[in-house]
Formats: sequence, structure tokens, C-alpha cells
Amino acid sequence: MIQIDHLDPSNPKDVHRFIAIPFRLYQNVPQWVPPFLNDSKLYLNKKKHPFYRHSIAEFFIARRDGQDVGRIAVLENRHFNQYHQKRDAQFYFFDCINDLEVAQALFSRAFEWAKARNLNRIVGPKGMGPLDGYGILVEGFEHRQMMMMMNYNYPYYKDLIEAQGFTKEVDFVSCYLSAETFRLPERVHHIAQRVQERGTLNVLSFQNRSQLRQWAKKIGKAYNNAFVNNWEYYPLTEEEIQFVLDNIIPYADPKLIKVITHKEDAVGFLFGFPDISAAMQRAKGRINPISILDILLEMRRTQWIALNGAGILPEFHGRGGNALLYSEMEKTVRNYQFKHADLTQVAETAVQMRRDLENVGGKPYKNHRVYAKFI
Repeated sequence: MIQIDHLDPSNPKDVHRFIAIPFRLYQNVPQWVPPFLNDSKLYLNKKKHPFYRHSIAEFFIARRDGQDVGRIAVLENRHFNQYHQKRDAQFYFFDCINDLEVAQALFSRAFEWAKARNLNRIVGPKGMGPLDGYGILVEGFEHRQMMMMMNYNYPYYKDLIEAQGFTKEVDFVSCYLSAETFRLPERVHHIAQRVQERGTLNVLSFQNRSQLRQWAKKIGKAYNNAFVNNWEYYPLTEEEIQFVLDNIIPYADPKLIKVITHKEDAVGFLFGFPDISAAMQRAKGRINPISILDILLEMRRTQWIALNGAGILPEFHGRGGNALLYSEMEKTVRNYQFKHADLTQVAETAVQMRRDLENVGGKPYKNHRVYAKFI
């Protein structure tokens, strides 16, 4: 018999049960990258995660014969719903053994939760912030997960979710770029150079984390203005922006982050991250002096870069902004001698961005699907 336990996030034992499930499910899967345990706990911490200032989430575990066999989180993102005039619930952290009965029990509880709050649709996987990763993997299972910027799952997840009546909402495709074949047409570099010579736009680089933090608020404002047409967009609060930056800065190389400026304002950005997936796998979720040292060494020796977050305000698209953005992208890959680049999770609704990436040699190699169902 399957039992669904409603977790108490203030209970450390419940929190441990919830975050331990994927560690057991994927312990022998070489493509899976374990999250840091402290980061995982933050999602259940209603005092520390800024999502809970405006929205709610609950967490459930499926248990059979005394063993935890699945989990799910259900969210009501009130800011998203207000901005888009929707009544959506979201599901996230869905992990499950290959058992339809267990999946049905978890989703039935999620549907009950959403209906009790007068929500009429459930969408997911979709998390609490812009870097949580969207969807379940439906193509590219042979490739390793790119840190925690995307999710990894078994192929059977697709069948379990679709069996509940979910249908595709949107796909997020990640593209692969080889440094050898990443060649922008010279005219793109010329346009980028002319734009900077005229002083219309400039590129700001950072030498250290302190400089990066000084621009945090302006970067956040640019993020809020750059992605207004994206499917997943809603305006982030200052606290949410700060939370994201506080969580990425420790694992970022400031030299790989570029900001495009107009006068004194940030109007575009390019976030590059050295891929530390191998070190995360060796850490097995734990942060200690040895794992920190290993991460720092991996940042220097990795041949992969994740380009997760590239955007420019719409009003600069036809004024050389796109050319400058892609020119900086090529320089970032080449100047730091990366051999491989992952352009992480570009929504299929971002038509121009998808077209641009394919034009510069990007090859789709992973696909994550977000599902939706009216309830």
C-alpha cells in the first residue's frame, strides 16, 4: 500500500528524507550531478528562500512498505499568476521509481492541493527561480547534466507524467558549440566594434567578485527588462535577484561574466560558468575543505563552459546589441581556451535566440520538456 506523507519543512528528519530520494535513485548513474545538500535544504526553508515572501509550496513523499519511493513539490507562484493573469500551480522535484501506481498517488495529491486553492492548471517541472532548470529531460540522456542548471532524469519519467494526462507546454533546448567550429561572420564583429566606437554600447568585464557584486542591482534590473517576452518570465523582486546572485557568485569566474552597458545602465548580459560537474560528482553533495579545493581546481582545468543567461533589452536588438552579445560570446569561449560550450536551456518560444544560436553553429543536443494539465 502506498502512503503519501505531507512533509514538515521545519523538521530536519523530513527535510533529509525529501532530499535523499534522488541520491538513492541516481547513485549509479554517471550522467547525474548531485546537488549540494545545503542548497537543496534552502528550497524547503521558508524563512530563508525569498520565494516564500510572495508564494507558497508544499512537499510530499510517497512511501511503500516503509521505504520512500517518490517525491513531489507543489507550488503556487502568486507573482507569476498575477503577472500573466493565470491560476496555475507548478510541480517540481518530481522523482519516482519506475512505478505508475506511485506516480499516480503523488500527482493525485498534487491535484488535490491545487484544487483546494482554486487553481485550475498544473505546470511543470518548474521551480522557484530562473536558474532552477525547467522540464524533464526527453532527449540527450547520454550526456552529463550541466551542474544544477538543468535536471537529469530517467527516460521513464516522460511516460509516468504523460500517463497522468499531461501534454507538452514548451520545450527548452540546450545547444552544443565546439570552439573549433564557433565562427561568427566577420561582419558581426565589425558591427560590434562600430557600436562600441560610437559609444552607444560598451562591454563591462569584471576582475573579481567584489566588482560583480557592485553591479548586482543593475544586472537584476536588466534581467527583469530583457526577458519580458519569454514564456517563463515574471518580474523578480530585489530579494530574489540578490538570492540568485549570492548563489551563483561563489561558483562563478567573474571574468566570464560580461555586462553590456548604455551610459550608466546595464542593458544586456552574458553569464558564463566553468563547468564544475565532475567536482560536484566527486563531492557527492557535501561541501568541505577538500571538495572546495577540488571545485576551485576544476574551474581551472575544465574544458566546458556553460552559457546560461544571455540577453539584451529589446530596444537594442536592432542597434547592434545582438551583434555585440554574440561577439562577446565567441571571445569568451576562445580567449579562455574552452573546447566545448553548452548554451543552456533556450525556450522554443525564444525564436530569435534559437535562430541565432543555430546560425553560429549551435547543435541541439538536450531537450527538456515542461508539461501542463487542466485540473
